[in-house]
Amino acid sequence: MLYIIDDADIEKIRECVEFYPVDGVTTNPTIISKQHTDFSSLIRSIREIIGKERMLHIQTTSDTAEEIIKEAYALKEFVGGEFYIKIPISPEGLKATMYLSKNGINVTSTAIFTQQQALIAAKAGASFVAPYVNRLDNIASDGVKVVEEVVELFKLHNISAKVLAASFKTVEQIHKISLTGCHSITINPELYEKLIYHPLTLYAIDDFEKDWETVYGTNSILGLLNN
Repeated sequence: MLYIIDDADIEKIRECVEFYPVDGVTTNPTIISKQHTDFSSLIRSIREIIGKERMLHIQTTSDTAEEIIKEAYALKEFVGGEFYIKIPISPEGLKATMYLSKNGINVTSTAIFTQQQALIAAKAGASFVAPYVNRLDNIASDGVKVVEEVVELFKLHNISAKVLAASFKTVEQIHKISLTGCHSITINPELYEKLIYHPLTLYAIDDFEKDWETVYGTNSILGLLNN
């Protein structure tokens, strides 16, 4: 499964890339606007941190297919590397997706809430479809079930597009999504920390350190090998 950062905070992205096996970054207009900074400088900095080989998903702000296509080409030229234009599902979005996917621009179809939205977006040529898990849960739907059925639909119809599950609040949601066979998730930096946290792990590490010190004191392995 691919792990992607859902944020535009430069320092948080830098920290995640340093400590976690990150496959890319997703952004949207809301995430970008929270940084209150120059847009072009921000996305250039994100690209510099993650490198050209990791994915960078940037969402369009246009409503018509023609303008979405123009933004996609401009962004691709500006940021370079492994780039995906995020397009919310809509008739105009599908029109742009069909054109761009046939002309060398990767598309991530976003704001997906139903299985059929995901299927038609993939049929239009989207490389990723992004269903919103927690937002579905918040309206008494079942976000995990929707993702599971999208994954099964793609298998059933031999579709190569990947499911990029988004909108998470808890580690339990992420765990349940991973069991569906979902191809990728995008999560905020705080959830990366929670994914590896367990108090018993901390207790075990503390025990290891205490047991070592009873025999070797504060000497490290390298210090002992160099004696």
